Amino acid sequence: MSGGPLDGNALVLAAAQASVPGERLPDLVDRAQAYLESRLEEYRRRYERIHADGTATVFFVEAGHWESVGADLDLEPREWKALRRVHAEHLKRLGGELGRREEFETALELREAVVVGT
Repeated sequence: MSGGPLDGNALVLAAAQASVPGERLPDLVDRAQAYLESRLEEYRRRYERIHADGTATVFFVEAGHWESVGADLDLEPREWKALRRVHAEHLKRLGGELGRREEFETALELREAVVVGT
């Protein structure tokens, strides 16, 4: 399964929960990553950076952000919702590694996560 900087387990979990076929999700993720990577400087200027390492930078963005990305990419609601889920799951897993899972889960009640490959 592809997915660029996104955690493989997050992809598997999101595929299991999404109403998008599992074989379609990697293509959606790759398409979204290309879009996000082309806007990385904008994300750096506008949004709170949560974490950065050698492969990705993670941001908190406003609620509804993935719906806007979906509109820009001409995605169906179930497709952008699957992408939102993958990015949220990645953040939760990262939170577990950093000892900040509860903090990140609470933040996801108000905002959305975006993981951009770097």
